[in-house]
Amino acid sequence: GHGHNYKVEVTVQGEINPLTGMVINLTDLKAYMEQAIMELLDHKNLDKDVPYFAGVVSTTENVAVFIWDSLQKCLPTGALYKVKVYETEKNMVVYKGEG
Repeated sequence: GHGHNYKVEVTVQGEINPLTGMVINLTDLKAYMEQAIMELLDHKNLDKDVPYFAGVVSTTENVAVFIWDSLQKCLPTGALYKVKVYETEKNMVVYKGEG
């Protein structure tokens, strides 16, 4: 096998909290990303170590879907807007929960 260093961008949406001036606290978002992405995927053989990929080909597209599904469980309902996964500087996938 071979390794990948993916870069992930997450976009959230929602009402701006009048007290904080934020849709979601960035410290909280970072913690959610750590839990939903890094703990599950970092330094893992996706095909062998991540049960989701036992039945799904580990393409960048499917990595984006996996990250979306994992983050959805952590974030407030409707807050997740977009997941962007970069395989290289020029190759990336955008997923907005469709399909």
